[in-house]
Amino acid sequence: MRVAAAFAVVIGLSSCLDKIPGDAILENEGMKTFNDAEQTLTGIYNAYMSGALYSGYLTLLPDIQADLVHAVQGNSNTYGPIWQWDVRPTNKEIEAVYGSLYTVVARCNFYLDQVEALRESITDDDQITYLDYYTGEVYCARANAYAELIKCFCEAYDPDAAVPQMGVALDSTYFGAKPQKRSTLKQSFDFVIRDLKKAEELLDEENDWYTNPYATEASAKALHARVALFMQDWDAAIKYATEVIENEAFALSTNANYTTGADAIQGGTRAYTYFDYMWTHDLATEIIWQIGFTPTSYGGALGQVFLNYNNDYVYLYPDYMPSEWVLGLYASSDVRRTAYFRTLQTGYAGNPSITLLIKYFGNEADFIPYKIYHVSQPKPLRLAEQYLIRAEAYCRSASRDYGKATADLRELAKARGASVASVSESNWLQVISDERVKELYMEGFRLNDLKRWTGLKEWKTAYAFKRVTQANAQTGAGSTLEIGKDDYRLVWPIPQHEIEAPGSCMAGQQNRGY
Repeated sequence: MRVAAAFAVVIGLSSCLDKIPGDAILENEGMKTFNDAEQTLTGIYNAYMSGALYSGYLTLLPDIQADLVHAVQGNSNTYGPIWQWDVRPTNKEIEAVYGSLYTVVARCNFYLDQVEALRESITDDDQITYLDYYTGEVYCARANAYAELIKCFCEAYDPDAAVPQMGVALDSTYFGAKPQKRSTLKQSFDFVIRDLKKAEELLDEENDWYTNPYATEASAKALHARVALFMQDWDAAIKYATEVIENEAFALSTNANYTTGADAIQGGTRAYTYFDYMWTHDLATEIIWQIGFTPTSYGGALGQVFLNYNNDYVYLYPDYMPSEWVLGLYASSDVRRTAYFRTLQTGYAGNPSITLLIKYFGNEADFIPYKIYHVSQPKPLRLAEQYLIRAEAYCRSASRDYGKATADLRELAKARGASVASVSESNWLQVISDERVKELYMEGFRLNDLKRWTGLKEWKTAYAFKRVTQANAQTGAGSTLEIGKDDYRLVWPIPQHEIEAPGSCMAGQQNRGY
């Protein structure tokens, strides 16, 4: 088992690519010992705690933008420009996502630049073994950061594109000032795959276990399956998703009753299913990798804008509520409906009761006892996604195996106490779309899914979506929208300061429309 490193911020690095990042760490204070390497790895995991990433913007903004929620009448306008599709290169949240992901990249590069020299200096065999494993974690962490940058800031990949598509600015080293420019999208994906293959070589499935705060071989394979899906490499997506699904370390969380306990939301007691427990206590057999928060070291509060209970600790003041079309997807027997949503009284004028997202009310064991509300451990990799990846890949592979896709979707639905229609050539996209919304709601996938799908012949309308008003929702700007299926804002802009930075080589490399 890998050595557990303390969750503490140990290095402060620049958040963007102007310099990578020699102004943050003196070069003579680098990785000299095994302990230095372990602390550097801890710093990488700490970078993932950022509220700009999985505990905040990276998770929430793509789904808020993509019509999964409505702004509530009387809201605070938090994330208002994104919900209204006023997406600009100067948006501070988009800048923060970009910068925070490159912070992860920089910390990984700092480690990888020095690890070989450190390895040669170590004589303890156990330390060498651990160091190799740590190196696998770092390759996985860097691959993930670049994969997220590609997901947010690049157009959908077209392997047959006549003109090379723009990727992200790639850097594989830490030291030395280097002019930055965007690679092609193919080069960007190839870089991610190389890192994942290195991670898979160095990591060991014996260290796979559920609810893991560290990257393992299963993490690398799960990420590989996701990236392969984005690359339209259907065979690889099926291969890696299958290896994760068949890994005995993980199992889908079911709708069977697990325990009873106090209801943190409304008082009294409640029955918790295994699926409930994943969200209320951050513990489940299907969590492959989650960000390791503690009451004294944590990032953002995912549930804040959906509940705002800590405004006065009496009423809820949500900024956003689920869109009615989303709620309509769930059967009454579906455990996700009761785990994700509840109709609750709010503190707005007239105290209207509104169906709200409770998925991120907060960890009832580790945080709420300390009156820390709406903080949950983010779960970037879950087993459920692997079933969805494999099902879509079956539908889009050369063999078009709709029977296997149906079997995967039904296995997932069975665990949730739900059912799903048979998949066919005529309905596969609609079924996959609905099932991904139901399972991955407010986990940051929808905007990229729309970007991936709207160019397909199976996409039947000229719109990515049409937003319509609903009860208790904000009126005016953003309440009704018609977003074309080729709208340039499906891709986020490169932050303007990256384009205009002194010495930047990214002039003329902004995304279309910005």
